Amino acid sequence: MSTRAPIHEADFISSVADALQYIAVFHPPSFVKSLAEAYAREESPAARDAIGQILVNSRMAAFGRRPICQDTGTVNVFVKLGIGARIETARPLADLVNEGVAKAYTDADNPLRASIVKDPLFGRKNTGDNTPAVVHVEIVAGDEVRVTVAAKGGGSENKAKFANLAPAASVSDWVVQTVETLGAGWCPPGLLGIGVGGTAEKAMLMAKESLLEPIDMAELIRRGPASPLEEMRLDIFERVNALGIGAQGLGGLTTVVDVKIRSYPCHAASKPIGLIPQCAADRHLTFTLDGSGPARLTPPDLSLWPEIDWGEQTAQARRVDLDRLTREEVATWRAGETLLLSGRMLTGRDAAHKRMADMIGRGEPLPVDLRDRAIYYVGPVDAVRDEVVGPAGPTTATRMDGFTELVLDATGLLVMIGKAERGSAAIESIKRHGAAYLIAVGGAAYLVSKAVKQARVLAFADLGMEAIHEFVVEDMPVTVAVDAQGHSIHQTGPSQWRKPHLTLGGAAAERVT
Repeated sequence: MSTRAPIHEADFISSVADALQYIAVFHPPSFVKSLAEAYAREESPAARDAIGQILVNSRMAAFGRRPICQDTGTVNVFVKLGIGARIETARPLADLVNEGVAKAYTDADNPLRASIVKDPLFGRKNTGDNTPAVVHVEIVAGDEVRVTVAAKGGGSENKAKFANLAPAASVSDWVVQTVETLGAGWCPPGLLGIGVGGTAEKAMLMAKESLLEPIDMAELIRRGPASPLEEMRLDIFERVNALGIGAQGLGGLTTVVDVKIRSYPCHAASKPIGLIPQCAADRHLTFTLDGSGPARLTPPDLSLWPEIDWGEQTAQARRVDLDRLTREEVATWRAGETLLLSGRMLTGRDAAHKRMADMIGRGEPLPVDLRDRAIYYVGPVDAVRDEVVGPAGPTTATRMDGFTELVLDATGLLVMIGKAERGSAAIESIKRHGAAYLIAVGGAAYLVSKAVKQARVLAFADLGMEAIHEFVVEDMPVTVAVDAQGHSIHQTGPSQWRKPHLTLGGAAAERVT
């Protein structure tokens, strides 16, 4: 029988809360190191600029203790409960986790964005404190409680895939072919988590858990693979990067900084496989409780972050005055060009677009005039202290594709700003109306927020972070993703950097052990 002191309920709750605050502002050191190495070797100017923004943003967030990304994620908690451990509580463990989540996300000094809706089928009302978390509990040997917390953004989680392959099918081929279909909505550069075996839910769980391991691909490459599994990791890593997708889908050398694989025995007739990409907002932390008090979390060494002169990144950018924007000027922008936006822009994402579309359908006037304006697809974090707005990075524009033709045609909207690629129908609408689609860097939310000098809510205040705001921005960095002629950087960029001969299969043994 264990002689350890019991773990107090309050210590468990405060440790979960502290860990969630920690991961909101600090990238794991292994991710910072791998991203800095990717920045140093990147040859694509657009991709290098994007990685540079992510690194600058990460350093700013670490020093300023504000969220890396405005999407502070769905909370995933993995609890390994020692069979001899005692937690002094009469409440379910999930209740303790959720109290910690609520405490973290409503912290007045650093509020995190609440993104969870209570009813996924109908009302979809925000719970207000980002609860409930997704909690996994495993009983293990020992008398300690080991807790891993992770915050997973919606953009990358939406790209999760599952398949039940034939037993003889190639895992590597399926992964490479699947990644090529994901687009940029998962916000690369990041990681791939792969689970093979078990059953459908086991494969997906292994894929998610594999993302919690430290990044060690550089070490694997240096020493060489020591097992068939490591051969497979390296094979997938090289072939995915050879696709040329690059940072933010702009085309480049680095799409993933690591590939993680876990496996489990399965039925002889099956080969279930789960794939979950991790975006550039890689956020997770593990702590252990043994009855001696709450977890003590030590901030990382801030010298790990490279110092990047952001002035060099923007010296060649074209400056745009949004208050004097014309269709003629927009027609001169070219896909791949960097712009610095200043002036007034509107914000609006999924819920606002749905409401505007419904109003247009009913013939009702909109509460804001969109003609010749720019709209930014964003749901910002609440501001604190002297901030104008909290971290305010872009959301995935593809989700607005279904509204694009209606809004452009009915309102005269001129510019849209988001992240990731647009679908073919949306690109045709942009071309037909002489509009443009720009991208801000996903994973650079705190950096982007510093360009916002004024902010106010104009309409749909009941939608919270999805309300229509007006931002006044100064030198907000963006890239032309789709120009008025219908040219898309997400099509031309990756094609320039793709290495077809390296994306082919056959390099690694298809044995998962």
